[in-house]
Amino acid sequence: MKQLLFFSLVFIFISCESNKQPNQKSPVTNNEKHIVDTSDLTNNFYDNEKLYSLSTAKLEVAGEINNPGMVNLDELPLRSIIVKEALPNNGGNKFIGAYRYDGYSLLDILNLYTPNKNNQEAFPPIIDLYVIIENAKGEKAIFSWGEIYYPNHLHEIILSTKVMRIVPSKTKELWPLPEKSKIVVGHDLLTSRNIESPVKITVKSATREFEITKGMKPMHAPAIDVFVDDKNRLSINKPIQGIQNLTYETIFYGRGRGIHSTTPFTGQLMKSVLAGQIENSEKNLREAYLIFVAKDGYRGVFSYSEIFNRNDQAELLLIYKKADKNGGAFRLFPAGDFFSDRAIKSVNRIYFEEINL
Repeated sequence: MKQLLFFSLVFIFISCESNKQPNQKSPVTNNEKHIVDTSDLTNNFYDNEKLYSLSTAKLEVAGEINNPGMVNLDELPLRSIIVKEALPNNGGNKFIGAYRYDGYSLLDILNLYTPNKNNQEAFPPIIDLYVIIENAKGEKAIFSWGEIYYPNHLHEIILSTKVMRIVPSKTKELWPLPEKSKIVVGHDLLTSRNIESPVKITVKSATREFEITKGMKPMHAPAIDVFVDDKNRLSINKPIQGIQNLTYETIFYGRGRGIHSTTPFTGQLMKSVLAGQIENSEKNLREAYLIFVAKDGYRGVFSYSEIFNRNDQAELLLIYKKADKNGGAFRLFPAGDFFSDRAIKSVNRIYFEEINL
């Protein structure tokens, strides 16, 4: 049995070498614990091809944190995600390829860079934070603090350092092989935020100031005003006609007070409610975000992409309960969040913003 296992491993290694593509960089070596399963000996579809190393730039963390500096990736655990990459193209979507990426999650990278918010005294909660990732070419991508640290599925945003094609078993089509490290977002439909060779991460808080009224009761806001370029573009005082309601079963759990309820939430997709208010451009997919503000001044940030560009159907719902005099008429339900902190009650303003460094 041991001899059979030995010859099987030798056969796999020889097969890997014989299938090497010309004019490509060398694959990750076996001493990095990647054995190519060319014969489908296991049920894992995501180990059938060679794993290639990507060139990686030095990465700095700056902004509203206590300890800015350079990132030491050597001390972080290696994560793996699978993605289907596609980009906007003349009103449609252009498929790029399907890949497995290995690398370091944004959650792990930022984990020891504790926030030091500019507005800490006025608004201590961290849900108005966001991060901007940029590369040497000036390309930028924004991520809300909530989509990094609050999601049901952690470690879905990574800095990739290795890549493997996911090759169709029948066509054997080989997608273009990336050469440089990139930010990879597992929950994005269009992968515009997957920018190459990031060199800097900047932590920021939403710059708009709002008056805080703690303990406001009753708290009820009959309408939501939507602002684009500081102009009131839309006022919402009831559910939008023609948009179907969705119901999500949930275990509603807060980071501070724990379990709230197990009652389902029914509402309209926020991306449908706000459709047409801002252009669905590649620039906005990368660089836009929204601030949702409650009547008492409580607020939270969502990146444009996490609302309008999801591939996991974990959508942001707008809930309407006109009769609720302490939390109505509108509230948010972020189905993709583990915690309830961004389920903002009595929303009365929404601001479309673009990053400004």
